[in-house]
Amino acid sequence: MYSNFDAIIFDMDGTLVDSGRLHQNAWILTLNKYGIPIEPALMRSLAGVPTIDTVEYLIEHFSLDIQLDMKQVNEFKEAIVRKTMKQYVKPTRLAQFAEENKCIRPMSVGTGAYTDEAIILLKTCGLLNLIDYVVGADQVKKPKPSPETFLRCAELMQVKPERCIVFEDAQTGIQAAKSAGMFVVDVLDKFQIKNDYFLA
Repeated sequence: MYSNFDAIIFDMDGTLVDSGRLHQNAWILTLNKYGIPIEPALMRSLAGVPTIDTVEYLIEHFSLDIQLDMKQVNEFKEAIVRKTMKQYVKPTRLAQFAEENKCIRPMSVGTGAYTDEAIILLKTCGLLNLIDYVVGADQVKKPKPSPETFLRCAELMQVKPERCIVFEDAQTGIQAAKSAGMFVVDVLDKFQIKNDYFLA
């Protein structure tokens, strides 16, 4: 399946790693601390968007008159993620697909998470050794839905964008992959991977 592509790019959260509850818990604690309302449907629509961009969007969306140190907010959330990671995360069924392609085709992760956090998450799930490159939001000027993350993955793997297949669960990532000229698979549809991020 999908053998006619030269390289594979995975989104991480909700695609290669089941981390919905991890990030939901971290977001609830973070937003409560900084007095930002929680709207589940809105949070689901922002899946894959980096922490700082999400907080800035929420402040504008809710017309909040607050000034925050975004670096401090990001560090607070990331600390919760690191502390609770082992409690909440596990690989998805796509991990087997990654294992089957190890040493056959180059593979990378293109994620809206920051690189250090992504590496820790992948290592916790026993997946880091399967991946050749990890491109986090801190490595690009414009994260998803911009195509820059996935184009950087292709560049590192030395494969043309049109020869890459992307596995994604979020609309921002699907849009990014299409804008990059890559073939994209919606894992929620094709693999029935359950994403319980901000779902009851």
